Parts: sequence; C-alpha cells; structure tokens
Amino acid sequence: MWGWLAVKALVSGVIVAAVSEIARRYPTTGALVASLPLISVLGMLWLWHDKPDRTNMAVHSASTFWYVLPSLPMFLVIPMLLRAGVQFHLSLLLGCLLTIALYLAMIALAPRFGLKL
Repeated sequence: MWGWLAVKALVSGVIVAAVSEIARRYPTTGALVASLPLISVLGMLWLWHDKPDRTNMAVHSASTFWYVLPSLPMFLVIPMLLRAGVQFHLSLLLGCLLTIALYLAMIALAPRFGLKL
C-alpha cells in the first residue's frame, strides 16, 4: 500500500516540477502544459486502479467538469490584478478566495439545475 502511494506521489510530483520548469523557461508553453488536465487524468488512473468501477468513474469525471468551471475566473482575475499593480501574493490570494466563493456557489446552486455533485 505505502509503495503504491509513494509511486503516485512521485509521478504526480515530477509532473508538477516539470510544468514549473517549462513555465520558467517558456511561460506560454508552460501555461499550455499547465492547462492540460494532467492531474485529472492521473487522478482518474489512480482511482481506476484502486476502484475499477464505471459508475464511480463517470460520476468523478462529470463532477470534475463542473468543478473546473468555477476555477476559470481566477485565471482572468490574477493577471488583471497584477497588471493593476497589486502584489503577486495578494493577487493569488484574491484569486483563490474568488475560486472558493465560486465553488461554494456551485455546490449551493448545482442541485437547482439537477446537477448532483
């Protein structure tokens, strides 16, 4: 069990480190790689390995789609704040707080639209 957990952590960590190195050298390419759903795909692979259940995977995948939507405005707010002269860490914090607020709104509103998250 611990060995498999270590493998998952190592592979996931290497991907995050690779993305940050690519972004350091080539910001636009790094953004493209970071926008790929690598962590979601890895998460689905790890989940399938641990619990190969089609229904569970379908629910996980559909829920991931809906949870991505509230995170997208953060990627517009942070550059807007940075260009307005707001310090990086504050911009990042405000972007994260916005995302949390939008996640909470998604969780509250989803049932009204028939979404089961």
